[in-house]
Amino acid sequence: MPIPGPGYAITARVEAPASASAAGDLAVAVGRVGGVVTAYDVVEARTDAIVVDISCNALNEAHADEITTALEALPGVSVRKVSDRTFLLHLGGKIEIQSKVSLRNRDDLSRAYTPGVARVCQAIAANPADARRLTIKRNTVAVVTDGSAVLGLGNLGAAAAMPVMEGKAALFKRFAGVDAWPVCLDTQDTEEIIRTVQILAPAYGGINLEDIAAPRCFEIERRLRELLDIPVFHDDQHGTAVVVLAALRNALRVVGKKFADIRVVVCGVGAAGSAIIRLLTSEQTADVVAVDIDGIVHRDRRGMDANLVEIASITNAQNTSGSLADALVGADVFIGVSAPNLFGATEAATMADKAIVFALANPDPEIDPAVAHQHAAVVATGRSDYPNQINNVLAFPGVFRGLLDAHARDITDTMLLAASAAIADVVAEPNPSFIVPSVFDTSVAPAVAEAVRAAATRAAQEAKAAGQPAGLPG
Repeated sequence: MPIPGPGYAITARVEAPASASAAGDLAVAVGRVGGVVTAYDVVEARTDAIVVDISCNALNEAHADEITTALEALPGVSVRKVSDRTFLLHLGGKIEIQSKVSLRNRDDLSRAYTPGVARVCQAIAANPADARRLTIKRNTVAVVTDGSAVLGLGNLGAAAAMPVMEGKAALFKRFAGVDAWPVCLDTQDTEEIIRTVQILAPAYGGINLEDIAAPRCFEIERRLRELLDIPVFHDDQHGTAVVVLAALRNALRVVGKKFADIRVVVCGVGAAGSAIIRLLTSEQTADVVAVDIDGIVHRDRRGMDANLVEIASITNAQNTSGSLADALVGADVFIGVSAPNLFGATEAATMADKAIVFALANPDPEIDPAVAHQHAAVVATGRSDYPNQINNVLAFPGVFRGLLDAHARDITDTMLLAASAAIADVVAEPNPSFIVPSVFDTSVAPAVAEAVRAAATRAAQEAKAAGQPAGLPG
């Protein structure tokens, strides 16, 4: 069962009788309806009454209302105000720009701005590669979205995508020291998005595509990679794939299986699922079977788009057809990036011995984790209130830190595989409840950055030795 978490946190300012039992009565009222008290602060005290701020975690907005009603039902208690702590955190946005240089006097101003800045402009005009050395480009990423696939909420548009992009920028800074900025585009036209990003690119050292719906996201990423001389990374695809593969590496260590011997069912063939499948094939996985809303993806299926045709060509070695339930029979691994409650105990029981289940649909997984645990040796979800959370934060900050440090022009599967291995290796001794590190493990981002930087540098050296255009600027 889900438990109340900080995503739905409220603070209720309550006036109550000044009795010895007041605190206990308020806490019991919250607990009776399933809320979790996280803080209790007295803000005013009189001989006849006290005013307290009682902070609680709830399951959702309706549950928060239920907690408020339970408090108001106590004799002599009135709720003056209820604040949603998540909304309070977002007031005025979550990020800001700060100057790195002091502007204390005329001399400072003359160097940072006119007339001194003109010399720097001329130097970059003469040698455009100097932009990486003399501007924010060396450490700045654009977080680009069209708002067409915001979290699991669907097509909310550019403005509604802003809170997610701000959060992404804050995570870049917190975990890898990367300066990132939201670029929310008020268009969902593929050509307009590509052209807009292309003409914005000179200011950035990398492009992070985010929350753009499939299949349009595949074309946008492919074209931008061809057009730009900086890395383009679609986090919904590659960030997810990198962390899933890291978790699977360690899960296989736990159950004593190898990529070359397993059959993996990937449910959901959108952005994340497609990228996961491609990385799995890069690991020489014995067999991967893709499943979408219409069942198993196979080479003879009609009506498939270009992405599904490509997926069919690299998966399903036996060219089988059928439903998700059919695909699960004998499968060693299930990876779900799709929809909630797609299967249960009956189907899970048909999987191979020592099965691995990654049910990553949020907030409700493809299978109840408690049910999955009855039949699988290792279970992971996308939720923070269960063990083994698959979270992109483990990947994208370090990936971009490494790309920026290497002055990379592009990103390859070799770099993604290096990032995945680095994440996995942070967990020295994996067990069924610990196959990926915590997002707050400070060793993760530096390890990922170094692995990506080294892979990017090797790729550039190999290209140079082969007489091809180098992946790094001169």
